[in-house]
Amino acid sequence: MRYDKRKLHVEGEQMLSKIRSLGLSGITGCEIETECYIGTGLPAFDLVGLPDASVKEARERVRAAIKNCGFRFPVSRIIVNLAPAGMKKSGTLYDLPILLGILAASEQVRMPKEKCAFLGEVSLQGSLRPVTGVLPMALAARKLGYTSIYVPAANAREATLAAPLTVYGVTDVQQLARHLSGEAPIEPEPVWQPAQTSQTLLDFKDVKGQENAKRALEIAAAGGHNILLVGPPGSGKSMLSKRLPSILPDMTRQEQLDVTQIYSVMGLLPPEHPLITARPFRSPHHTVSAAALAGGGATVRPGEISLAHKGVLFLDELPEFRRDAIEAMRQPLEDGKVTISRVQGSQTYPCEFMLVCAMNPCPCGWYGDPSGRCTCSQTAVDRYLARISGPMLDRIDMIVEVSSVKFEELRERSEAEPSSAIKARVDAARAIQNARYDGTPTRCNAYMQPSELRAFCQLDEDCTALMKQAFDALGMTARSYDRVLKVARTIADLAGSEAIRPEHIAEAVQYRSFQLGGENAR
Repeated sequence: MRYDKRKLHVEGEQMLSKIRSLGLSGITGCEIETECYIGTGLPAFDLVGLPDASVKEARERVRAAIKNCGFRFPVSRIIVNLAPAGMKKSGTLYDLPILLGILAASEQVRMPKEKCAFLGEVSLQGSLRPVTGVLPMALAARKLGYTSIYVPAANAREATLAAPLTVYGVTDVQQLARHLSGEAPIEPEPVWQPAQTSQTLLDFKDVKGQENAKRALEIAAAGGHNILLVGPPGSGKSMLSKRLPSILPDMTRQEQLDVTQIYSVMGLLPPEHPLITARPFRSPHHTVSAAALAGGGATVRPGEISLAHKGVLFLDELPEFRRDAIEAMRQPLEDGKVTISRVQGSQTYPCEFMLVCAMNPCPCGWYGDPSGRCTCSQTAVDRYLARISGPMLDRIDMIVEVSSVKFEELRERSEAEPSSAIKARVDAARAIQNARYDGTPTRCNAYMQPSELRAFCQLDEDCTALMKQAFDALGMTARSYDRVLKVARTIADLAGSEAIRPEHIAEAVQYRSFQLGGENAR
């Protein structure tokens, strides 16, 4: 919150101070001006500017903090306005600017002349408690031309990610007052750097067999494709999915900041490590509501799909999820963002994620298994699979059958291919895509636009004939046709081929040919 104090003397005891503050609009920082007026009249302390209950409670916290820190609370008419007045204000981050506004208007502190911001929750004793959303507000302050920002000491590391913005970590109001008076200046917080330690991720070398599924996950990671794993219980679907982050490309600095902003607003950042450096892996339980998955609630907040931004959203036992929750992901899967609309307004959150799903082929899980232990009727199977709509399946690029692991594979003593080797191939394919889409919003093959499909997925006669045959045989839609092309493009990139060849098309079609509950499942 920037304090640009302009104190005006009006007649008598009337005084006004203005402090520039910062707030949050969704996950984006915005400018808030805190105006404090002390005038004649019956003693009162009013907050205006659409404050919610948490902001209104600042009156009592500020009053007690001022007295307990040895300052004089004005026995006058006090009006604090949070502008713009048409924007709803929430949270406890306005405590500090309100307190400073009163002290500045009553001439008990002198504010700096440079553009600086103040934010933080104030306790009754005057200590500063951490608040959420500091990073997006610090980034907004940098963008708006602020030179420094004052935050609770526990938030200081996080705020330094907005360098070169100068960050001051404040422990209490008295320390801040001594700093403002020049009596005991606060040392700026050094820019935090993550430690160069290797992250321990689950490795594919622990997975016995399942070479087809590993190949499919490698393709999905290389192109950012959505994938569905279908197989009986104990076949390794969850085990495979949880190892996917170990082969995903490393995040860029901008991606780290984008993800960290979301976690900052949600209050999920550990103070000792305020930067998300590993791609998120979110695995909500199947009882999750549509609002918790896509975002929303009485106070609009990001959901699981936004928390999985730039990472993986894993839905285990897909048919067990609520139908409305699954269907809520249809538009975000296409656009990479979700807009939540309420009476008070709407918020748009980013949600570019890989969707990885796992499911059994039937309620008992053994439909089509050679052991013949499935006890489900065809009607029960059809009813189970009908929980997933066709339009939702159409947005999944790859459907892969995961068979039960054979005894000989489990007894194999040699380690499987490690994640590092697979990741090297994925990184090489992503490097090709980065060069291909340089200067465009597209990041990987899964997000190719129609014009890019025409430019980079041209087919020769043999490929065209193969695609036509698959289109007619599988009853593809226009959307599934495009997704097959995108997968084929990724397979060609993994092979280092500039052109899409028939073998690339054939492998891509293979991942669309598995029909849930069809003949190939028996």
